[in-house]
Amino acid sequence: MTTEKTIDIQGIEPVTLFGTYDSLLKKIKNEFSEIQITARGTQIILRGNAEGVALLERIFSEMMLLAEKHGEVRDHDLDTLINLGLAKSPSQKAIHYGDDDVIVATPDATVKAKTDGQRRLVAEAKHNDIVFAIGPAGTGKTYTAVAIAVAAWKAKRVKRIVLARPAVEAGESLGFLPGDLAQKIDPYLRPLYDALQEMLSVEKLKMLLEQRVIEIVPLAYMRGRTLSHSFIILDEAQNASNKQMKMCLTRLGINSKAIITGDVTQIDLPNEVDSGLTNSPKILHDIKGISFVYLDKTDVVRHKLVRDIIDAYEHHEQP
Repeated sequence: MTTEKTIDIQGIEPVTLFGTYDSLLKKIKNEFSEIQITARGTQIILRGNAEGVALLERIFSEMMLLAEKHGEVRDHDLDTLINLGLAKSPSQKAIHYGDDDVIVATPDATVKAKTDGQRRLVAEAKHNDIVFAIGPAGTGKTYTAVAIAVAAWKAKRVKRIVLARPAVEAGESLGFLPGDLAQKIDPYLRPLYDALQEMLSVEKLKMLLEQRVIEIVPLAYMRGRTLSHSFIILDEAQNASNKQMKMCLTRLGINSKAIITGDVTQIDLPNEVDSGLTNSPKILHDIKGISFVYLDKTDVVRHKLVRDIIDAYEHHEQP
């Protein structure tokens, strides 16, 4: 049965909603080729099967909210909305970027989402069991992911938090570092400790680590485990191979969630080893409950020079 729906976009500049040279509209038409989409003046007319029309209506509605609130709809915003909609999970409910940006509040700190990219990450983590957060240094991927995990534990939605990192940077030099294995690996896990220490007191964090409510481990230590009622964060995932990525993602047990963070421009793997992070969108994009959030230089929250540094390197690396 064919359904027709007319959406009024009065008050919003079409270029804001459809993109320069209709780039966003063309992407939508490519993704939903079975639906006839006609943009006419201040109206969008959708015609096709009822489910597809309803899904597109939700996507255009969210795009209009973003355009009204932020004055633009970015390519990554649209990717997120399309991925969320195609997942056909409970998460196809509309995503609203509310004014309350608080991710977690503890007696020691209140953490808020500071950028649109971080807000998208928070929204996607609420609706999906696995979320990939991909973006350059300084965009707060790890910090936001840790805050989301602490919030889930604090609300008793999970019983423990497991944070992992590949230690590929250590490579052959690991044996030359002083101390036992834990001490050798500690520098590679330090950023995760740093994030937790900003949200929990030293005493509280020490107690949770001792009780194994919070675990911070090298990725290799997760092999063979099934992690139920857990929130898993794999950080620096660009340095995980395809096999390691598969191993990590298949650790999820009952009532568990995972956030995978990484920067595809900082891969330290040997040339002959493919990054599991770069391959994940191609392999997993159609799976219900998995979402991809892309952050960019506009989400940088470190020193103001970091964004300029990213710009300079991007310009230098262009062919």
